[in-house]
Amino acid sequence: MNRTLSNPIVLLFVTIVLLIVVGSTFSIIPETKQAVVVRFGQPERILNRYRPNEQFGASGAGLAARVPFVDGIVWIDKRIQSIDMENQQVLSADQLRLQVDAFARYRIVDPLRMYISARTEDNVTAQLQPILASALRNELGRSPFASLLSPERSQMMDNIQNALNRVARQYGAEIVDVRIKRADLPDGTPLESAYARMRSAREQEARAIQAQGLKQAQIIRAEADAEASATYASAFNRDPQFYDFYRAMQSYRTSFLTPGTADNPRGRASIILSPNNDYLRQFRGQGAAPR
Repeated sequence: MNRTLSNPIVLLFVTIVLLIVVGSTFSIIPETKQAVVVRFGQPERILNRYRPNEQFGASGAGLAARVPFVDGIVWIDKRIQSIDMENQQVLSADQLRLQVDAFARYRIVDPLRMYISARTEDNVTAQLQPILASALRNELGRSPFASLLSPERSQMMDNIQNALNRVARQYGAEIVDVRIKRADLPDGTPLESAYARMRSAREQEARAIQAQGLKQAQIIRAEADAEASATYASAFNRDPQFYDFYRAMQSYRTSFLTPGTADNPRGRASIILSPNNDYLRQFRGQGAAPR
């Protein structure tokens, strides 16, 4: 026995066998992975399962034991994964053909369901990719192109995310985010016609706003004039003689004072009237009637 163990070839063989046994018995679970222990093709248990709001270092990562040569491990990433959608043509609600490029982010939250339904993460990505394109077409098909340039865009992204999440749950996944990277009109005539329609719509909206503003201005001006007239009438009715004097002074200023010119720098005018003219009654004092 000692002679056998002293043989370096035998010792090397025994060491390799021991390493294989130890490697098949113990596994190191990293923080970024969750593992499904599989025995003869059937899942047995989950190691380092994803938990929301889990603190780093407080998970089930570390050394784990299993039955050697019987139990296998399927590794599943705990980090966020990406789904990229190739550039596709989508028809909007206002019949515009858009070239759309989008992506989604997801995380595996139920590794057991994912293993049963899809086996690997690549299969999950392959299953969700056409669903993303379909949800995007359905949502953009109900919305005009202008909504992509407005606050409605965030609501559209939420609708796409919810539609994609309903399918992702079947694979133990959760959609974290959906975004449209680009949504462009095709170059050429469609793009120019779309710009023309947008410009015409904005001009029509501007005219409507301007007309509404003019209408409001007229209403405000009319109400102000009516209020001023009522104020004047109320004030002048308290002293009719003063009102007659005030209006006469305003008329004299308009009639006898003219804008200054080179020949008449002081702006004086000459008017010939009879002294008994009723127009000049205020010059006779207290608005006396003509004799």
